[in-house]
Amino acid sequence: MVRARFKGVNRVKKRLADGSLREYFYHRATGLPLSGKPGSPEFIEDYAAAEATMKDRLAGTVNGLIRDYTLSPEFEKLKEKTRKEYRRMLTRIEEAFGDMPLAALEDPRVRHEFMNYRAEIARASGDREADNRLSVVSAMLSWAKHNGIIFANHIAGFRRLYKVDRSQLIWLPQHIEAFMRVAPVEMQRALILALHTGQRQGDLLRLTWTNYDGAAIRLRQGKSGRHVEVPCTAALRRMLDAMPRTAAVILTTKTGRPFTSRYFGHQWEAAAKQAGIAELHFHDLRGTAITMLSEAGCSNAQIAAITGHSLRTVTTILDRYLARTRALAGEAITLLENARSTDFANRLQTSSDTKQKGDAK
Repeated sequence: MVRARFKGVNRVKKRLADGSLREYFYHRATGLPLSGKPGSPEFIEDYAAAEATMKDRLAGTVNGLIRDYTLSPEFEKLKEKTRKEYRRMLTRIEEAFGDMPLAALEDPRVRHEFMNYRAEIARASGDREADNRLSVVSAMLSWAKHNGIIFANHIAGFRRLYKVDRSQLIWLPQHIEAFMRVAPVEMQRALILALHTGQRQGDLLRLTWTNYDGAAIRLRQGKSGRHVEVPCTAALRRMLDAMPRTAAVILTTKTGRPFTSRYFGHQWEAAAKQAGIAELHFHDLRGTAITMLSEAGCSNAQIAAITGHSLRTVTTILDRYLARTRALAGEAITLLENARSTDFANRLQTSSDTKQKGDAK
């Protein structure tokens, strides 16, 4: 019997008159019964016929487009968490636009329909959810355009309703000290690792001891795919060398197990709340690390080599964050006051100030 995975199959167990149990299989989308057992020739034949029926039924509609998109190689390359979230939102899109003919997507006026839909979702579920749903639709339409299914994506480049400015939210020394005083050692280790490497939470949770050679941490970033080598500071080496190696990964729970993203988030949030830190997130440590590197005199290229950002991104981040810190401003004033080339400026006084000094003599 052929072993294969069949999506969209319902399994129903029924007890017969003689007391025995029997399994029945149905094609979920069409409700058609499927003969035999999964993998048997008759099951495969019925499954293929049901799939063809559904495909014919959905052909030429947004429902069919959603199906094709979610079965595409491009969709499969998305992270599992992203695929799950996309499917959730596309299910909602099916409810609103499933029967819309593909020909309607070619009309520029369809943008108005989608924008009205976004306004409804914004009122019911908030701006962020509304923007995210439209972003998923736009991603699907761009895929369809690239694959020659439609000729245009009329909602590309829409202006987002949800805006958040985290440019002022960096971890200052007082925040870090407060956190370290009350956080469990597992969270303290995570903070030090993030602050001294500038890496994302997901990459740090996946770090294994094989990524650390005693002098540097080498990793491939999950989001960008870039290979990054971060030389360890003395403080980071001191922490890593003293840690017990109870698991393959570096960051573990109290019981020595790898963190799940969700559990880590709960633990971090609880520690931050206990420290009295409400607005700062773990991700803000990445921007804080970039700011610290710049304040230490690192060039943008040096920072990018550590964090894995592009030079343009580093510049953008620093444009937002450095304007809110006092360290560079203080250093700049010190340089201004002590440079020979600016001596003339430091000696400037108003005429009234000069006269007053003369009168005092």
